[in-house]
Amino acid sequence: MGIINFQGKRDKSASKPVEQILVSDYMTTKLITFRPEQTIQEVIETLIKNRISGGPVVNEKNELIGIISEGDCIKHISESKYYNMPMDRSHSVENNMITEVETIDKNMNIFDAANKFISSRRRRFPIIENGKLVGQISQKDILKAALKMKGNRWK
Repeated sequence: MGIINFQGKRDKSASKPVEQILVSDYMTTKLITFRPEQTIQEVIETLIKNRISGGPVVNEKNELIGIISEGDCIKHISESKYYNMPMDRSHSVENNMITEVETIDKNMNIFDAANKFISSRRRRFPIIENGKLVGQISQKDILKAALKMKGNRWK
């Protein structure tokens, strides 16, 4: 004996179209950036002052050339202490930044961006447009987007 559906035929037009939520809706565009010639000391002071964990490194044309993070700064401090040397104030960002940087398209769906965060274990992704840095999205931005969503978008 089969299962009988007592609800009748469902009207498919009753469902609302799902609105796309894009990275560009939640990305940060006012960024604190660093230059390759800045010292690690300057980066540490900026990170602490602005309560951030890292930031993009750009050249004079605002092109992304790397990312510097708290971890990169800690690594530099640790190496200085290991060799019982004072932290070299002239040591530059260029020598300590990560140069292989993954980016995200600003037109990417926020759910796809969340999956990229999960799979890559990154804290932030820069957003590039026409070769220039235009913004950044962080894990916290994804959480902000999740709080503003209504239940019917979670499919």
